[in-house]
Amino acid sequence: MSIEQIKVFLQKMQIEPDLKKQVLSASTADDVAQIALKLGYEFSGDELLRFSGQKVGEVTVKKNDVPGEYN
Repeated sequence: MSIEQIKVFLQKMQIEPDLKKQVLSASTADDVAQIALKLGYEFSGDELLRFSGQKVGEVTVKKNDVPGEYN
């Protein structure tokens, strides 16, 4: 069920520029999941990360590895 929710959300993102901007400015997969939840789509950040590498329409889900901070 969650995979279908991700697919539908990504399709919506492709046709709504403001939503796309929000998603692209999100810092984490959990942030994207929270944006989706506000619109009625239920999936977790972990589920979105497991979807990494898959394509829906013109969108490819890609995990960005961000190095930690070093002091």
